[in-house]
Amino acid sequence: MAPPDTGKAATMTTTAQEVLPADSSRALLVGRVFDPANGGPRVCVVEGEELVDITPLVRTVSDAMEHPDTVADSVLPGAARYPLNDVLAASEAGDRTQPYLLAPIDLQVVKACGVTFVGSMIERVIEEKCAGDAAKAQQVREHITAAIGGSLKGIEPGSEKAKAVKDILIEQGVWSAYLEVGIGPDPEVFTKAPVLSSVGWGAKVGIPGFSSWNNPEPELVLIVNSKGVAVGATLGNDVNLRDVEGRSALLLGKAKDNNASSALGPFIRVFDEQFTPDTVASEEIHLQVSGTDGYELHGVNSVAEISRPLESLVSATWGAHHQYPDGFALYTGTLFAPTQDRDTPGGGFTHKHGDRVEIRSEHLGALVNTTGPAEALEPWNFGLRAMMDYLGEASKNAH
Repeated sequence: MAPPDTGKAATMTTTAQEVLPADSSRALLVGRVFDPANGGPRVCVVEGEELVDITPLVRTVSDAMEHPDTVADSVLPGAARYPLNDVLAASEAGDRTQPYLLAPIDLQVVKACGVTFVGSMIERVIEEKCAGDAAKAQQVREHITAAIGGSLKGIEPGSEKAKAVKDILIEQGVWSAYLEVGIGPDPEVFTKAPVLSSVGWGAKVGIPGFSSWNNPEPELVLIVNSKGVAVGATLGNDVNLRDVEGRSALLLGKAKDNNASSALGPFIRVFDEQFTPDTVASEEIHLQVSGTDGYELHGVNSVAEISRPLESLVSATWGAHHQYPDGFALYTGTLFAPTQDRDTPGGGFTHKHGDRVEIRSEHLGALVNTTGPAEALEPWNFGLRAMMDYLGEASKNAH
C-alpha cells in the first residue's frame, strides 16, 4: 500500500457543465469509467449529463477507434448509465468504491512529440545550457535571445533558411539537440508512458521527489487508429521535469515517464463533419495552476502556432517504419513554457504538492488534476495482464 499523500489539494471543478465542451450536445464523446461493481473499466459515451456503457458491444476504446463512425450506434436498450456529476465527485474525492473516470484510452501506445513550438524550443535549449539549474535560467535566456536575434518564429523546419540559421548558431556556440529537432527536418517523437498507465480527470499527477524544477505541459493529444488515421482528440498534461531533462537530453525517460506523469481527458472527442482535424489545428488550450499557497499561473497553448503540421507529426510516428496495431495517442507538444517566478526572483516556476492544474479548451472541455509526490500516489497496478483477465472474465459471463 502506498504511503499517504500529504499534499493538500485545492478545490476542483466538479460539475458536468464545467467539464464538458461548450458544444457537447452535438459532440461524440468517448471515455472510460472504472466500475467497482464490474471490477474493471467500462467504455462509455456521453449522453447529456450521463455516461452510457457501450462495453457489451465495444470492449475497448482501441476497438471503438477502429470504427468510430459506429460508436454512436453502440448503445443497447437498458445499458448501464452513470450520472456524470456523481462520477466526477468520486473521481475528485479519490473514492474507489464508486465509479470514477479513467484516462479515455486503453490499449493505445502513448507517444509524444517534443519541441514543436519555437517558444518552448528556446526554453528546452535554456534547460540544457544551464544544466537544469533554474537559478541560471534568466542569464542563459538573455544570452540565447541575443544570439538568435530575438526569435526563430516563422522558420520552416528543414528549410534552406533553417539550415542557414543552424550554421550561424553553431558558429555562436548555442546549437543544441533541441534546435536540431525544432528546426531540423525530423521532429522529436518519443514514448511518453506505458500502455494503461495514464491517469484521467480528477486523478493526482505525480512529481517525483528528485525533481526541484518542473511544470505542466498543456497539450492537444491526437487519437490515431491502427491505420494511421487521426480519428479524434483529447487534452493532455505531459508532466515535465525541467531539471532532469536539462542535465542531459538522454535523461528524457526519467524526466517524462514516472508514476502518474501522463494525464489525459476528460473524453475523446471523435472527429465528424463539424469537428475536424482543422478545428483542433487552431484550438486555444488554456492552463491555470492554482496553488494552496495562493499562487496563480495562467498560460495558453495556441495550436495554430505549431511549427509543423499535425499530419506531419502523425506520419513521423506511424508508417512503413513503425506500426501500432492498437493505435496510439499522440501528444503534439506545447507552446507553453513558464518563466513566471513563484518564490524567488529569477527562480521561475515549479510545482508544489497540491497544485490544481486545469487544462481547458472550447471543443475538448476541461482536464483537471492535482499534483502530489509521485512516490506516495496510488500505485499503478492495473496493467495488461489485469486487463486481459478482466476482458476474458467479462466474455465468459456474457455467454
